[in-house]
Amino acid sequence: MDGPAAAQAEDAFRLIYAEAFAEPPYHETEDDVAAAFRRFPSMTRKRTVRAALARTEDGEPVGMAYGYPLGADAEWWDRLTEPVPDDVRREDGRRTFGFMELAVRGPWRARGVARRLHEAVLDGIEAERVLLNVHPAAEAAQAAYRTWGYRKIGEARPWEGADLHDVMLLGLHQ
Repeated sequence: MDGPAAAQAEDAFRLIYAEAFAEPPYHETEDDVAAAFRRFPSMTRKRTVRAALARTEDGEPVGMAYGYPLGADAEWWDRLTEPVPDDVRREDGRRTFGFMELAVRGPWRARGVARRLHEAVLDGIEAERVLLNVHPAAEAAQAAYRTWGYRKIGEARPWEGADLHDVMLLGLHQ
């Protein structure tokens, strides 16, 4: 999906997000979900956003993923607890794809849905690498990302008041 298509499916994205991130270790509340989705409209207006939504045969939303290439002024690197070298943090709007969210509702987990969503969003991108944050206590997500080739490069608080998250990087086209 591009941004306008994702914007039209906002209710499905919100449903999946709210259900998946209400669980431990996130414990997100309705207020947290509302805060996250206040940013959704501006994100879907980015011409470079890529998104994917998984549904059952009867249309029930089961999983979602979205992200976009990091701009030259990306703040992602500034949130790391330990700085990384300038050659790692250099961005130009094409070098790094930032995975913002990837979530699957409980009953559909461990069926390959997350992997297919991940692959769908990244299919055909020209970025050198993919960057994401993951809660260190999200064991299943951590294991999946490592299996897919991600490696931890640091820790960060992705937003004010957030728990410390692992920052993971995946090299592409190597």
